[in-house]
Amino acid sequence: MEAHVEKNTANLYGLLAKFNTPEDLIAATNRAYEAGYRKMDAYTPYPVEGLSHALRLKPSPLPLLIFAGGLAGAVGGFLMQAFAQVIDYPQNIGGRPLFSWPTYIPIAFETTVLMAALAGILGLFVFARFPQPYHPVFRSDDFHAHASQDGFYLGIEASDPKFNLENTRRLMQELGSIHVTELEA
Repeated sequence: MEAHVEKNTANLYGLLAKFNTPEDLIAATNRAYEAGYRKMDAYTPYPVEGLSHALRLKPSPLPLLIFAGGLAGAVGGFLMQAFAQVIDYPQNIGGRPLFSWPTYIPIAFETTVLMAALAGILGLFVFARFPQPYHPVFRSDDFHAHASQDGFYLGIEASDPKFNLENTRRLMQELGSIHVTELEA
């Protein structure tokens, strides 16, 4: 009787498969999802239409964050001026009313744009996990040589409940990958 020896996957981040074309990558991503894999990511040198759908990515919360930042900027800018001119330092100039709200609109607009832009930049850094000086795919020589030029990669993480080193490797080869790499954590 032959003993089955399982490779040590404690330091394994996952598997990275390279594909020839974006169409092959999309087809492989769809089939991997149908096979039950959920913790996967794709890497391409340019945006590929349909890849985010194949990965079943959730909609980004960034637009809501930007809207909230803009709304906070508009309200904050308006209230800041109203407080300054009506409560903190009221001046009667030429018999005009203290609360002359049309004059607050340009500054409220500017604070809207400022806060929306700041919320967008900060949200981008948080949601995209920037800066990320290290990622396990950076150790792959093939990825380093081709990812920004002509490589289309699908990575499946070892933390996926369905992940089994041999079964996942076999699936990636069946999906038409030209190269499969083990990524160490």
